[in-house]
Amino acid sequence: MTRTPRRAARVAVLDPRGAVFLLRYDNEEAGPHWAMPGGGLDPGESPREGAARELREETGWADLVPGALLCTWGHDFTRAGVPVQQHEHIYRADGPRREPLGQIAAAVHAEEGILGWHWWTPGELAARTEAVWPPQLAPLLRAAPGAPPVDLGFVPTPPAPGAPAGAG
Repeated sequence: MTRTPRRAARVAVLDPRGAVFLLRYDNEEAGPHWAMPGGGLDPGESPREGAARELREETGWADLVPGALLCTWGHDFTRAGVPVQQHEHIYRADGPRREPLGQIAAAVHAEEGILGWHWWTPGELAARTEAVWPPQLAPLLRAAPGAPPVDLGFVPTPPAPGAPAGAG
């Protein structure tokens, strides 16, 4: 299957106790999963700029700035009927524990197929049963502050439950 290259960026927002804010998606190819706020980059936009824009759009939080680069990784999935191979930059931001703000975030959630959100404690994240993108998120968040970014390479996306073999 030919896939369209797509550049994207996300932000791992951590509260003062180390819980991470994740959004729940249900993707047509990969099924239900949790991921950080973020998405595709606009033309001419740097990964850091795109991460900040996507964070504002999906949460309404305009006061957080993407900090250190945690990792880069690639994965395949289908977005709006188009098979893509996505390369992501994931940044860290520290912030208060709060809910997404306003009707703008709610409208974006409906448009993007975001089903919900949750602040995951380190223990909950390590014991999760649903998929998290990237799957290595828990150990990445445990890394010492200031650790160099990690390149996870390409991580195959498992098919959604009930999908035919080879769909991911």
